[in-house]
Amino acid sequence: MSNLKTRDITQLALIAALYVAITIAPGISAFSYGAVQFRVSEILMLLPFFNHKYSWSLIIGCLISNIFSAQLGMYDIVLGTLATAVACLIITRIPAKNSLLWTVPVVCAVVNGIIVGAELHFVLKLPFWLNLVTVGFGELVVVAIGAVIFYFLMKNQNFSKLIR
Repeated sequence: MSNLKTRDITQLALIAALYVAITIAPGISAFSYGAVQFRVSEILMLLPFFNHKYSWSLIIGCLISNIFSAQLGMYDIVLGTLATAVACLIITRIPAKNSLLWTVPVVCAVVNGIIVGAELHFVLKLPFWLNLVTVGFGELVVVAIGAVIFYFLMKNQNFSKLIR
C-alpha cells in the first residue's frame, strides 16, 4: 500500500465513488439493501481478482454505501463491510487466470450469503436459510454477469492494462 502513486490513489477513489454511486442510485438502491439483494455495484468485486489494490476501493465504497442502509444501520455498516472485506481477501488469494475468474461469483455469493444472511436473521428476525439463499443468489447473479462482462473486457489490451 505504501507504493501507491497519485494515479493509483485517484483510481481507488474513483472506484469507491463508483461503487457508492451505483449502490445508492435512484431506482437501483431499492435492490441494494434487504433480504432480496441485487446490488449492481457488486460487479466491481471482480476488480481485486485482477489487481489486489482495488480491495480498498470496494471496502470503503461498501462502508459508505451501507451508511444509507435504512433498515440495518450500524449493523450493515459493520457486518456488510466485513462481508466485502472477507470476500476481497479470499478473491485476492485466487490466482489471476481467466479460467479461475468464474470462482469470484461463487466466493461473493457464499460470503455475502452467510454474513449478510446472518445479519438479516439477527437484526430483522428473518429466517437465516432463506436469507442465505436470497442474498447469495442475488450476489451470484450480479457477479456472474460481471464476470461475463470482464471476461470480454479483459481481451481488450488497453482495458486490461488500465485494470492491472
